[in-house]
Amino acid sequence: MRFASALALTLALGAGAAFPAFAQEAAEPPLPQQPWTFSGLFGTIDRASAQRGFQVYKEVCSACHSMKEASYRNLMGIGLTAAEVKAIAATINVPDTNDDGQPIERPALPSDHFRDPFPNEKAARAANGGALPPDQSVIVKAREGGADYIYSLIANGYSDPPAGVKIADGRYYNKWYPGHQIAMPPPLQPNQVTYADGTPASVDQEARDVVTFLTYIANPEMEQRKRLGVKIVIFLALMTGVTYAVKRKVWADVH
Repeated sequence: MRFASALALTLALGAGAAFPAFAQEAAEPPLPQQPWTFSGLFGTIDRASAQRGFQVYKEVCSACHSMKEASYRNLMGIGLTAAEVKAIAATINVPDTNDDGQPIERPALPSDHFRDPFPNEKAARAANGGALPPDQSVIVKAREGGADYIYSLIANGYSDPPAGVKIADGRYYNKWYPGHQIAMPPPLQPNQVTYADGTPASVDQEARDVVTFLTYIANPEMEQRKRLGVKIVIFLALMTGVTYAVKRKVWADVH
């Protein structure tokens, strides 16, 4: 009897401890869904937006964030020509070794991976108050919410903290970041870049463009995969019809 009472009390206390946490989690606002050209079965990358997004990455994000898994030649997938990609790569020096095995730097080739802004992790942390800027190569696939989360984080997530919320030194309040305290200051400002095509560079536009670019970098095969998927579905649908017709023909005389 005592054991049953103790067990009931334990379960009640455990449930009471869990309910506030559940309520707090449920109180988080839902992540806004954004209209993206690459969404859906027939979605594609907006090449103009991706090119502007590369400009935002190059002029803003690349100062802290690496993109180690991507190569300069991947830029041809956003509509740049081979000559343009070669010229862009040539403006970047990458580490290498000479014939004697001595470390040197040389102009990058289209086949080279994007250069890391820091020589190592310790240098990256030292330059960012102890925080390690995440690599951007597959950030859209690595974060729950994908493109919608990255956009919300950088476009409208920063604000003053609610009353009673204390932010640690070197941290900023962001309503979409887990825990709401992020080491990265607001990365985008109005007119932070000057787009070559004349598009007004609002924070919203910069965020949409860089997210489109990062989505392509994380999924360079996305459009081919979708086209192949559509062909397979059509093929399977046709084969289902053919198989059913053959079955009807073969078993037509069986009663």
